[in-house]
Amino acid sequence: MKTIVTSLLLAFATLMPAAASPTPGDDEAIPPQRLPKAALATIRAHMPGRKIAIAKMESSLFSKEYTVIFTNGEKIEFDGRGRWTEIKCKRSAVPASLVPAPIARYIRANYPRCRILEIERDDDEYEVKLSNYVEVTFNSDFEVIDID
Repeated sequence: MKTIVTSLLLAFATLMPAAASPTPGDDEAIPPQRLPKAALATIRAHMPGRKIAIAKMESSLFSKEYTVIFTNGEKIEFDGRGRWTEIKCKRSAVPASLVPAPIARYIRANYPRCRILEIERDDDEYEVKLSNYVEVTFNSDFEVIDID
């Protein structure tokens, strides 16, 4: 009986650290210095003066993604290489220097009184959310493919 209890306690003690460690898909708070260099360069160049409230890393089996939330509520997400994938600015506009020029020209021409509050990109398209609640989707050639 004593051997069984000892074996169970040993097994429990061995498995506890594994259960407590982050699993794929979990967000882990990280110091900003652990962000990819390209992500840090983007923040310094295009979002100066913003204070980072938290930086997080999400690991999956084959990739990593990073999220940075600033004290003013803005958020920027990066892929594993440090390339931005999504920018959300609740009350202010997405920094103009991060918006591709063809998208900026289209928005200025067609929605001159609107600000870009969010922009998201993947390999195939860009999705832009405006301050008038319109969403415009562009393909990789910056042609409009949808408006909601």
